[in-house]
Amino acid sequence: MSYVFKAALSAAAMSCAISAPAAAQNYPFTPGNYVEVAMIDVADGGGLQYATFLADQWRKSQEFAKSQGWIVSYAVFSNYNSRPGEPDLYLSVTFPNMPDGAEDERRNQAYRDYMKRTDAQLSAESGDRAKYRTVMGSFLLREMKFK
Repeated sequence: MSYVFKAALSAAAMSCAISAPAAAQNYPFTPGNYVEVAMIDVADGGGLQYATFLADQWRKSQEFAKSQGWIVSYAVFSNYNSRPGEPDLYLSVTFPNMPDGAEDERRNQAYRDYMKRTDAQLSAESGDRAKYRTVMGSFLLREMKFK
């Protein structure tokens, strides 16, 4: 999406939020779910190890979040036609809203209880995965649904 289109879409959304309710009814989109996408580079020889982690622990945690209603869906996408410097995998998680601070803390505690891990253990496990994968970054999208 071009910068100009993003700017126009953003400006239109802002003007709808600021203008009278009648004008907002004419805007052709309504906000939908959020999608967070993590970009993952897998080290040579680490593909099976990381795939096993995703199929086991990552999927388990996403299914827990889904059962709690925190997320709508999740997926793993492979970048088949990657260019140099691009990630090998994209991990996506779709969710309906952003939790406030108190809800985020409650969810984190529920997740630790479910996984039977402390923050220190979860952090160490994430550090161990750095041997075979690198998180290159992430981005957050918001679906815009046609009215």
